[in-house]
Amino acid sequence: MAGEKPVEQLTAAEAAAELAQLAAQIARADRLYHQQDAPEISDAAYDALKRRNAEIEAAFPALKRADSPSESVGAAPAEGFSKIRHAVRMLSLANAFDDGDITEFDGRIRKYLGLSDDAPLIYTAEPKIDGLSLSLRYEAGVLTQAATRGDGETGENVTANARTIADIPARLAGAPEVLEVRGEVYMSHVDFEALNVRQAEAGEKPFANPRNAAAGSLRQLDADVTRQRPLRFFAYGWGELSAALAPTQKGAIDRLAELGFQTNPLTVLCDGPEAMLRHYRAIEEQRSTLGYDIDGVVYKVDDLSLQARLGFRSTTPRWAIAHKFPAELAWTRLEKIEIQVGRTGALSPVARLHPVTVGGVVVSNATLHNEDYIAGRDAKGNEIRGGKDIREGDWVQVYRAGDVIPKVADVDLSKRPDDAAPYVFPTHCPECGSEAIREEGDAVRRCTGGLICPAQAVEKLKHFVSRGAFDIDGLGAKQVEAFYQDGWIREPADIFTLKARYGAGLQQLRNREGWGQKSAENLFEAIEARREIPLNRVIFALGIRHVGESASTLLASNYGSWAAFEAAMTAAQVGEGPEWEALIGIDGVGAVMAEAVVTTFHQAAERASIDRLIAELNVQDMEARGAVDSPVAGKTVVFTGTLEKMTRAEAKARAEALGARVAGSVSARTDLLVAGPGAGSKAKKAAELGVETIDEDGWLALIGDA
Repeated sequence: MAGEKPVEQLTAAEAAAELAQLAAQIARADRLYHQQDAPEISDAAYDALKRRNAEIEAAFPALKRADSPSESVGAAPAEGFSKIRHAVRMLSLANAFDDGDITEFDGRIRKYLGLSDDAPLIYTAEPKIDGLSLSLRYEAGVLTQAATRGDGETGENVTANARTIADIPARLAGAPEVLEVRGEVYMSHVDFEALNVRQAEAGEKPFANPRNAAAGSLRQLDADVTRQRPLRFFAYGWGELSAALAPTQKGAIDRLAELGFQTNPLTVLCDGPEAMLRHYRAIEEQRSTLGYDIDGVVYKVDDLSLQARLGFRSTTPRWAIAHKFPAELAWTRLEKIEIQVGRTGALSPVARLHPVTVGGVVVSNATLHNEDYIAGRDAKGNEIRGGKDIREGDWVQVYRAGDVIPKVADVDLSKRPDDAAPYVFPTHCPECGSEAIREEGDAVRRCTGGLICPAQAVEKLKHFVSRGAFDIDGLGAKQVEAFYQDGWIREPADIFTLKARYGAGLQQLRNREGWGQKSAENLFEAIEARREIPLNRVIFALGIRHVGESASTLLASNYGSWAAFEAAMTAAQVGEGPEWEALIGIDGVGAVMAEAVVTTFHQAAERASIDRLIAELNVQDMEARGAVDSPVAGKTVVFTGTLEKMTRAEAKARAEALGARVAGSVSARTDLLVAGPGAGSKAKKAAELGVETIDEDGWLALIGDA
């Protein structure tokens, strides 16, 4: 797309810089969309950004960030509602934006399942409703609770509000003993217009769009307000079940309809990509006449046994994808270019725009990537593809297909002011004044201030208390920033000494503006509760570059305890030694990530900060994943050669589900080598080390029905 450098042309430094921007932008959008029902951009913009992030991570897997958007779903539940933990996680969907993506989706599934190109494979296709996801739990046919998606694991308890929606049955006849129905709460166009008329007559602010109106109505603290709002509900899936609804996706949806739920009449079966795309075009043609908002079409493998084999990635199912509708463009004035400093010291330029509506959403900011993008040339003066000579005062075209904070697609040079001067990128950090350097081959300029740079320190602390890390109730980004500015918290360990230092006396927390006795007590209790914390959360909270939530869990699962992890990283030397070989031998850990982890533990100031933190904690050992009685739980398994009865991806997923650790290379820590035909150097090394080796049949016999 215009204004966006193709992923294959990005340098590693450019990719890292863009991933940093994407992480910050998506996090902001998640908060605005899921917690405040006040998105700055459309779903199309958000989903396209997630796609860009995924494409860069796929091309540069070692650069995956600790706060990668691909490792999160939604946002934490808002204050004011009690919380409900989902029995089965509510995941998001991977996105597709063109026909080729759908063909690739079908190809990936066939490859994973080991199916030929001509083997029959049926999908369902249904409109993607633009509303608010909701999970309804029925026990013995009675609606017992309703929860929003939240962060995918924990949602908001909106049971009383859900009971007011006519499309949601209070009782079911003939349903399984336990049935969690998932679907979308939405508002029709007619009802939305009528609601805004009533809002205006009452002197209230009108809603921006039907999705905001539906989300805001469902999340009212007073159920009587929700009762007055014309909300609707489409059922499209399920969570926990005590008995299967049907053997297929379409059959299960039909069963939900029989139980009394509204299901979308445009849900059909398709026998491959061509049929899926035909239905996509048919729905797109009807989009303006449906009477409710949709933003794409969702495809799912119909056979539920195949869905089970395909399983899930960290935040999305492998067996489904959302084919989104195209994004929109708009022109506006670029009023100013500002620089933001991130957790890693990267200086990221942001365009401040004269507010403009793009696809129904007001846009006032756009990412400008880096200084080369602004100049239109690289450090050597060569023109770069997609780069622009962008200046303050320019008339620019903005699109929202690739970023939550959108991008500048083009510049209208005919409208450039006569006094518009080329933008001069700063060579010193705007936050601390330290020199900002750009290393050879790097598109990103970084502040050299390190720990003395307040922007970096604050961002590291914000990450430390983020959802996937310590997630301390009452201590969010806003509180961290205030405490840092006042000198109360400078590093993570300070959080756990806060009560001892400011719990009493003239500076006690309860005397701060916005705090009282109860809120102060609640914060101290929340901090104390986090002194005992799982190993994977601690590793993620350290904010090591390239180590996200999945990587943190991977490291924690392989080392088991903080003592073992700390000892191994202390002993490891970059590029050599048994500890280094063991680290990069973990399947999913590359040299770049490994170097980042080892380097962190060898930097004196950072290591001292980590040691002070650990002294305040009781780090829980990582329990073996999967079934505790599995014959391979806790063992390190390596697969090599050709597997004939399952794909390599399927074998790996099965092993991990049974609690095994899957490594990419054989080492002294390997417990078992599964060798198929064509096994080479790995089999030889296993024999040298005395590692037990079995063939594929032996593997299947070993795991049996576990």
